[in-house]
Amino acid sequence: MTSRNWVKLFLSTLLVGGITTGIVGFIVRWNEFKSIFTSFDLLEILSVLFWLVGVGFIFSVLSQAGFFAYLTVHRFGLGIFKSHSLWNSVQVILILVVLFDLVYLRYNEFAADGDSIWPYIGVAAFLLIVGVIVAVIKMKMTNKEAFIPALFFMIVVTTLEWVPILRVNETSWLYLMIFPLLVCNTYQLLILQKLNKSSEAHRQQKLTKNPAK
Repeated sequence: MTSRNWVKLFLSTLLVGGITTGIVGFIVRWNEFKSIFTSFDLLEILSVLFWLVGVGFIFSVLSQAGFFAYLTVHRFGLGIFKSHSLWNSVQVILILVVLFDLVYLRYNEFAADGDSIWPYIGVAAFLLIVGVIVAVIKMKMTNKEAFIPALFFMIVVTTLEWVPILRVNETSWLYLMIFPLLVCNTYQLLILQKLNKSSEAHRQQKLTKNPAK
């Protein structure tokens, strides 16, 4: 990928994270912010929006760090296991482990006596459903070998990025963080192919203009 497209990806993902967090923040914390809308305190609304967008930028940077880290890990995995099928099998095992831990560890840590385990299962199921949908889209855009890596990224990497808030387990922050992470991760995953093609076309164009180089 060319440096121009790296910058484009960084800035566009930053914008996606900021906008998503701004929207989601007002929704999930509506009880807290409802008063400033009913009184139409424009200055306060803009102030809160500015803060939410700033938080979204942080989530976006975290998402991008996870994305670039996974691209590196993916290459290492293919190099170590020497085949897509074996590396995909390892990724499937890790996906199952993370989904199990997302339910079991959180339930043991935060559930009070008598609490149902279903809300914890629901969080993992939601992440799995979103991951499968995005992975199917990615597979249709590329090839069938892209399904497991995309699913791994959407579930395992997103969960790792989500860990700081998972440790706190504050409901509004859980939602405030997970939706921007999922949107940013989906955006990066699906736009990567387009940017790679654009970079390749740009390199070919340069070679055509400067064949000696």
